Amino acid sequence: MIHPTSEQALAEALSSASGPLVIKGGGTRRFGTLQGEVLTTSGLSGVELYDPGALTIVAKAGTSLAEIEGVLAAENQRLAFEPPDLRGLLGREGDSTIGGVVAANASGPRRIQGGACRDFLLGVRFVDGQGRVLKNGGRVMKNVTGYDLVKLMAGSHGSLGVLSEVSLKVLPLPETTGVLQMTGLTPEAAVKAMSRALGSPFDVTGAAHATRSATGEPLTLIRLEGFADSVAYRAESLRNRLAAFGDVEIDTNPARTKALWAQVRDVAMHVGTEGDVWRISVTPSDGPAVAARLPDCEIQFDWGGGLLWVRVPFGMDVRASLEGINGHATRCSGDSLAPVFHPEPPALATLSQGLRQRFDPRGILNPGLMG
Repeated sequence: MIHPTSEQALAEALSSASGPLVIKGGGTRRFGTLQGEVLTTSGLSGVELYDPGALTIVAKAGTSLAEIEGVLAAENQRLAFEPPDLRGLLGREGDSTIGGVVAANASGPRRIQGGACRDFLLGVRFVDGQGRVLKNGGRVMKNVTGYDLVKLMAGSHGSLGVLSEVSLKVLPLPETTGVLQMTGLTPEAAVKAMSRALGSPFDVTGAAHATRSATGEPLTLIRLEGFADSVAYRAESLRNRLAAFGDVEIDTNPARTKALWAQVRDVAMHVGTEGDVWRISVTPSDGPAVAARLPDCEIQFDWGGGLLWVRVPFGMDVRASLEGINGHATRCSGDSLAPVFHPEPPALATLSQGLRQRFDPRGILNPGLMG
């Protein structure tokens, strides 16, 4: 295992590499099985700058997500994009790192309201496949010239370069969380209810539906956050708007609401169950159609119906369920022969290959993962 403890050592390791490398942060959210010598960023650790007043944090890529969240919580702040903890779902151990979060563009339920991880990424430093140290953006404000490498690195899964430092915008923690709950809705009705909530002026920060909850019934959840009086007013107003879908309960208990959304964020309904897990991204209105093509599968809908987490029998490839539907599917777990990521359209595949050739001409960074 290659274990650099500085950016310079990372650059030297990459420039001298003679074969494929498996890039590892905490190893908690990597999909698929890769071949090569492991290079871990865990030695690049520590918060380098935190300015609560400027809502900015800068950290080395190997810094644990738990450390980042602890530093922010001490100042009543948080990462706005709510990165999921997928250790239970994927059967992994270890500590997630902030570099791994950025490399995966890991974004939770709040994405529908605030944006994805890449939308809060101010700057990056990384080493490409030739051992060159590159930087883009800034520590406080975006300063982009040429390639927008900040956005490009988020979601590249270590295929373009190895992150050494990231700079992120953060946000204050809300005073109160309110959750509206409806039971027994079909996927079609749930997506309509979530769409009505998201189309309201009440600043919804989460909208999810599970085809099976802890009680065995389908459960639909709508989240509101903010000052207590505002949440109370918006929750009651939204309950009236959703009354046509059935009874709507409102819960503002801090422990219960936090636990509910942790379960959604971390896809708890699929933890410990048999089969392969797929992550399907579609237009929310197409979510029920995809679900109808997978009739015997339990599904968690997030992002108002646009993100489906599906548990299927071992070895099943769900991509056939997307025929005629604009979307893509990622295999998160299992030993299926299906590739991890959805095949790209020809024009996009050409562009992606061109970028990999530009940043990793030897093809040593997580080869085969992204196509």
